[in-house]
Amino acid sequence: MRALIIDGYVDEPACLGVPPYLAPYPRYIAGAMVERGVKPQDILYRTIDQLRSGKEIVRADITIIIAGMTVPGKYLRAAPITQKEIRELSHLEGIKILGGPIRLGFGEEGGTSAKELQIPGIVPAKNDVEAFVYDLLDDPEDPDSVRHRMRTASEIGRWSVNGAFVVCQHPDYPYVMCELETYRGCPRHSHCSFCTEPFYGKPDYREVKDVVSETGALYYHGARYFRIGRQPDLFMYMAKNGVPDPDAIEELYRGIRNAAPELKVLHMDNANPVTLARFPEESRRIAKTIVKYHTAGDVAALGMESADPEVIRANDLKASPDEVFEAIKLLNEAGAEWGANGLPELLPGINFVHGLKGETKKTFELNFEFLKKVLDSGLMLRRVNIRQVMTFAGTPMHGYEELVIKHKDLFLRYKEKVRNEIDLPMLRRLVPAGTILRDVRTEVFDKITYGRQLATYPLLVGIPAQVELNRFYDIMVTDYGHRSITGIPVPVNINRAPLKVIEQVPGVGRTQAGKIVMGRPYRDKEDIIKRAGIRRELLEHIIY
Repeated sequence: MRALIIDGYVDEPACLGVPPYLAPYPRYIAGAMVERGVKPQDILYRTIDQLRSGKEIVRADITIIIAGMTVPGKYLRAAPITQKEIRELSHLEGIKILGGPIRLGFGEEGGTSAKELQIPGIVPAKNDVEAFVYDLLDDPEDPDSVRHRMRTASEIGRWSVNGAFVVCQHPDYPYVMCELETYRGCPRHSHCSFCTEPFYGKPDYREVKDVVSETGALYYHGARYFRIGRQPDLFMYMAKNGVPDPDAIEELYRGIRNAAPELKVLHMDNANPVTLARFPEESRRIAKTIVKYHTAGDVAALGMESADPEVIRANDLKASPDEVFEAIKLLNEAGAEWGANGLPELLPGINFVHGLKGETKKTFELNFEFLKKVLDSGLMLRRVNIRQVMTFAGTPMHGYEELVIKHKDLFLRYKEKVRNEIDLPMLRRLVPAGTILRDVRTEVFDKITYGRQLATYPLLVGIPAQVELNRFYDIMVTDYGHRSITGIPVPVNINRAPLKVIEQVPGVGRTQAGKIVMGRPYRDKEDIIKRAGIRRELLEHIIY
C-alpha cells in the first residue's frame, strides 16, 4: 500500500502546525500505518504548499488530508489549505480521508462561525484521524464501516515513535519545530464559552517516558527544535487532585534533555494564569525548572481573554485581571533575565479574544487599561495576541457572532492603539537597540529580507537588504515596527556592506552612511574610528 499524508496545516489554541512548525498529527498517522504493516518508504508526507507548486504528482492508494484552523492567524510564508483545494483533492485516486481539528468545522478567519465541511469522495474522520486510519487498515475497502473514536495515550505513545521519520520529509528539514503533546482536555467543570478544548474531554496525560521516547525518536531522525505545545496548561501536566506537580515536570524536562542532548531549541506554549496565581509556590518551582532545562526566548502564553468582569462572567472565563497580573509578575521574576540568544529566558504572552458575550465599548477600555498597568509596572510581555472569536457548533458562543460585526471598527481602532502604545514601548524594553539576536533564519525576500529565530513565538526581523535565504545570521537590533524589529547582520563588513545596512548601524544615519561608503576602503579599526566615525564600542561588530 502507498500512502500520502497531505498537511494542510493546523492552528489550534494548543497546537501549531504551520511551517516551520510540525504538528503531531502527521507523525501519529504515519506511526499508526507503520504499526498496521505499511512500510515507512511507502508513506509520503507533503505540505499543501508543496502540492501547490505543481512540481510533483503523487499517486497513492490512501490519502489523508490534515486541516483545521480554530484560531487562525497571519503567517509569514505559508497559507493553510482552502475549502476549494480540499474539494479539488477529492479527485485523487484511492481512498481520501479528511481529519484534524477541521472535524469541528471549517473556518478561515476570526469573527466567523466555522461550518461543517462535507465533500463527496472524501471520508471525514469525525474523531481522531490517526485512530480512524489505524482501524481502517483492518479493512481498507469499507471505510464506511469504521467507527469514529478517540485514540488513547498508549496508542500515540507507540505511533509517535514509529512515525517520527516523517520529520525528514518536511520541506524545512532540519529546521523544523516539532510540536510535542503532553496531554489534551480541560479539567474545569465548566468551560470558556468559545473554547474547543472541552471536546477532548478531561485531561488524558501522556506518560513522561512516552514523551521522552518520542523526543528521542525525532532526535534520531535529525530533529533539534522542540516545542512542548500540545496542552492547555503545561503547569498542570500530571497534576494531582488539581494541584500542580513540579516533580513530574522536572522529570519531563530532564528526560527530554537526556533524549536530545544537543537540541537547539526547547520551548513551551500554554499556561493557565489561574494556576500560577493560585499555586504560586508550585508554579515558581515549575518556572525555575523550565528555565533550568529550556533554551532562552521561551514564552508562556496566558489565556486572559478579557479584563472586563462582565465578559468574564458571561463567558465563564477562567481568570480575573488580578490573577493574570500575579501570573505575569511570577513569570517575570523567574524568567526576565536575558539569555544566550539575546532574549529574556521566559516571559508571559497574553491572549485576548473579542466578540464575546457581554462585550461593550467599556471592554476595550478595560483591556487597554490592564495592558497599560503591566507596561507602567516595568514588567515585560513577549507578545499581546488580539483576535476575534471564531465560533464552533457545540460551544456556548455558537450563534452569537453579532458583536464581532457590531464592534468591528472599534476593534480595529483599539488594536492599532495597543500596537502603538503598548507593543512598541514593550518591544523597546524587551530588545533595546544594539541587542544581538542570535541565529535568525532568513525565510522571505520582499523588498527587504524577513527572518525569525526558531522559537515558540519568534520575533519577526526585517533586514533592509537582500541576503541569502535559509541561512542563520546574528542580527543587531536597530529599529522597531509595531510587532517586529529591524536589524542588520553582524559583524558588518564596513568595506562591502550596502548603504542601507551601513545607515542602520547605531549612531550613523543616512548622511554619514553616504560619507562612509564614499570613503571606502578602510585599512584598520583606527581608520574606521577616525574617518568613518564609528563608535569604538561598536567595533566588535565591525570587520573590514
